[in-house]
Amino acid sequence: MNKKSRTAAGKRSGQKNLFQWHPAFYADMQIELKDDSGNLVFENEHQLATRPMEIDVIIIKKEASVPVHKNIGKIFRKYNLVEYKGPGDYLSIDDFYKVYGYACFYKADAVSMDSIPVEELTITLVCHRYPRRLSEHLKHVRNYSIEQADEGIYYINGDLIPIQLLIIGELSPDKNLWLSSLTDQLKNQDTAKKLLGEYRSNLKNPLYRSVMNIIINANKACFEEVKGMCEALEELMADVIKEKMEAMEEVVMARGFERGIAKGLAEGKAKGIAEGKAKGIAEGKAEGRAEGRAEGRAEGIAEGKAKGIAENQKQMNTLILKLSQSGRIDDIVKSASDEAFQQKLFEEFDL
Repeated sequence: MNKKSRTAAGKRSGQKNLFQWHPAFYADMQIELKDDSGNLVFENEHQLATRPMEIDVIIIKKEASVPVHKNIGKIFRKYNLVEYKGPGDYLSIDDFYKVYGYACFYKADAVSMDSIPVEELTITLVCHRYPRRLSEHLKHVRNYSIEQADEGIYYINGDLIPIQLLIIGELSPDKNLWLSSLTDQLKNQDTAKKLLGEYRSNLKNPLYRSVMNIIINANKACFEEVKGMCEALEELMADVIKEKMEAMEEVVMARGFERGIAKGLAEGKAKGIAEGKAKGIAEGKAEGRAEGRAEGRAEGIAEGKAKGIAENQKQMNTLILKLSQSGRIDDIVKSASDEAFQQKLFEEFDL
């Protein structure tokens, strides 16, 4: 989906598109196909040549002859193009032709002639509700047939390129837990519990974290209704927060050390000059200056280092506490590597 299409989608779906559904979908597809991941390469928002055209996801099989066992990937061949529509958006007739055109362009844009055989292409269309107008068009205008292969999975037959339609709202939570839950209409509390259980087992996996984050934020009411869910989530996040705070403390100590040395050098130099000048009057200007600077520098470094680290540590601990209380865990991580962003946070919290 190109940027223009996403702007239009945003207008149609309103507030729902404030959530970053596409990155979560990309992560979700990798979770769903994890059992076959050894033979699959995933490409996110593949750019077609230099034109403003993007394929949402491309999944390439390393070995074309090795089948994918997951139900949503049984149709896959070597090169598999995936178009995703988020909640509130719809799959239109024009969307079908756009994606079909992308598939043809992807084949023709290869480095050497026919290096991507058309027989090795597939198209997967993913949306939340069954596109009835598109279905009627495909059956009556293009003379395709549509058969249901599994819950929420439909094969569109009649074209040289195999095409399948995945309806997120119809997928089975038992077979496709994460993809079926990538919605803002999650109602089943048992499903919420299953998600939490799998997330607990994959807490450090960024793919699960990306998908779980948007599912929780888009379905807060469902998760709040599950007894003990909030406490369980806090417990799960405690380890993550602890790890990030420990990493942050290392950065704080390093920065405090650097600032302490800089401050110590400045104060030591000033003190050394003053003391050296006084001592030089009695014992000789040259000798006094050298000794004074040496003593002043050592003393200044020690005092400045201790003071700088303590002040910076206190400031950063206060910032981390305020961010964690606000649930802004990502900002904690970002501030550890982005000093300009960290300074903005200091100003925001009047630190």
